[in-house]
Amino acid sequence: MTRNALGAPSQTPLRKVLTTRLLYFFILGDVLGAGVYVLIGEVAGKSGGAVWVPLTAALLLALLTAASYAELATKYPRAGGASHYATRAFGPVVGFLAGYCMLAAGIVSVAALARGFAGDYLGAFVTLPVAVVAVVFLGLLALLNARGIRESTRANTYATLIETGGLLLVIGLGAWVLLRGDGDLGRLTQLGTDTASPMTAVLAGAVLAYYSFVGFETSVNVAEETLDPRRSYPKALFGALLTAGLVYAAVGAAASAAVPTDVLASSDGPLLEVVKVAGGVPEKLFALIALVAVANGALLTGIMTSRLAYGMSREGLLPAFLTRVLPERRTPWAAVAATTALSALLATTGEVDVLAGTLVLLLLAVFLTVNTAVLVLRRDSDAPQDHFRTPTAVPVLGALSCVGLATQIEAEVWLRGLVLLAVGVALGALTLWQRRRAGAATPSA
Repeated sequence: MTRNALGAPSQTPLRKVLTTRLLYFFILGDVLGAGVYVLIGEVAGKSGGAVWVPLTAALLLALLTAASYAELATKYPRAGGASHYATRAFGPVVGFLAGYCMLAAGIVSVAALARGFAGDYLGAFVTLPVAVVAVVFLGLLALLNARGIRESTRANTYATLIETGGLLLVIGLGAWVLLRGDGDLGRLTQLGTDTASPMTAVLAGAVLAYYSFVGFETSVNVAEETLDPRRSYPKALFGALLTAGLVYAAVGAAASAAVPTDVLASSDGPLLEVVKVAGGVPEKLFALIALVAVANGALLTGIMTSRLAYGMSREGLLPAFLTRVLPERRTPWAAVAATTALSALLATTGEVDVLAGTLVLLLLAVFLTVNTAVLVLRRDSDAPQDHFRTPTAVPVLGALSCVGLATQIEAEVWLRGLVLLAVGVALGALTLWQRRRAGAATPSA
């Protein structure tokens, strides 16, 4: 039995079913999401033809924060994730804000992916109302999520193989273009643009590329459902990130060598440009692979948001009804329903465009909290000691990297992000006030 943030006893009803292999594919599938299918062109526009440089820089920065997550997830394998760590380290208000930022980012991300699924990629096959498709799509994902973590992660395993196969296809097509003499390896050393120095270009590109690596943080919310998190989680986390980094660097190199940088930068589907240049592969095939990637990313992010809502509710940071689980399946159906409904609302009202630019900023705020929480929680003598431990310099560098990347975010995004964070601060203060009022109203024993 465990205790929530209010000190009341709470059960741990989530079923432990995830093996190291399933967890590895869970993380890999979330990282190898739809972002890489559209971000390569934008990174090229910021950094020049050597897109592999900012991709590699982003991987190294992501690994810093991932190490902090590995320590905390193996020390406190609970569904609340970053919210739970921040609550233990800094108290319920900071814990609420960390969870709030993750929830906001996750819900908006699922809504955006739903609209992406219902948009141009599906349009390659059939034209249907975007709002209707998005709602139906989210409903089906919610049913799969509520059916069980094992079924969801098995579906993710197959989807990850498909989307990874699509990226490997791009690598092969890029190599083919080079072999027949139509590519240009010289572009792989072109770093910088007409308006940016090489260093500035790397930083600007790394901010965009960093988004393609986020997703690893969602996995801490299923650590409680992992058979042996203290052994499995670090192996799955670092293995998945390194795999994704190698694939991304190879995809970036293949795309840049095969397609002129200005064409990549101006395309909404940069990897499709590689398919066009190479020839021999139906364009609809790539659209289908992109649909699988988008659906898989939405499924995994949906799992994260529902488990996070469940964990925060169990900690007393959200309404108690979100802790309800299906008696047989033992999945958090109330949290699944609530987060899906919010994503559907955003997907149908078009609010995603307003919030999408704040996703990276929200996640950097969470990552900064997690990196500092690692150092604070090392004073927790009651925690299990047989967990993964990262060198002290790593979370320090991770925190500094979050600050550095935040300085590269545009002022307009900062403004929207600060407004959203202000709402979170107000909600956190209200939660604390309600809890203190409830405590004062409870007679002492």
